[in-house]
Amino acid sequence: MIDLYYWTTPNGHKISLFLEEAGLPYRVHPINISKNEQFAPEYLKISPNNKIPAIVDSQPADGGAPLALFESGAILLYLAEKTGQFIPADLRGRQEALQWLFWQMGGLGPMAGQNHHFNRFAAEKVPYAIKRYVDETARLYGVFDKHLSGRDFVAGSAYSIADMAIYPWIVPHQWQEQNLDDFPHLQRWFAAIKARPATERAYALAEQINPPARK
Repeated sequence: MIDLYYWTTPNGHKISLFLEEAGLPYRVHPINISKNEQFAPEYLKISPNNKIPAIVDSQPADGGAPLALFESGAILLYLAEKTGQFIPADLRGRQEALQWLFWQMGGLGPMAGQNHHFNRFAAEKVPYAIKRYVDETARLYGVFDKHLSGRDFVAGSAYSIADMAIYPWIVPHQWQEQNLDDFPHLQRWFAAIKARPATERAYALAEQINPPARK
């Protein structure tokens, strides 16, 4: 059983996507970040960086005590290795998936996150910051669009944790002032993942836990 500490953000969606795809049993523990629940002392024992998501695996492969993990990329890699699913077995395919997983963690996520902040949430509109992060998001979309030319998914023909990491950060493309019509390979990839039954279940979970997430 996996205990998922979760809220309805792009990083939270990554883990529910994996769990739904893999069919792993899991329990959801909502951590409402708008109410600062991520700072609760009991949660900080699991996720010391006071961010979501986090998991506790009550049945780790070594047979030891329950294992707590934070950082969405680390969780995806752990679950892929635990189940033997959604990560290529061959050397080159594995490295391709992992480099794009880290591209999301170090590039797309932080830049799109700043885009969201300055476009949607900052008390003061800062035109320089808005333009900087909109432009950088567009550059990253262009890099990814070029990579997807001639391939179904990030690492080739097989869906992987890299796709699961990137997809939730493309969902709010309108917030980021990006038009998917400008990125045809990305748009085709995005539509294919959106139509997956596991994706539909993962986003239905978000609406159940946080109904305003539909917006």
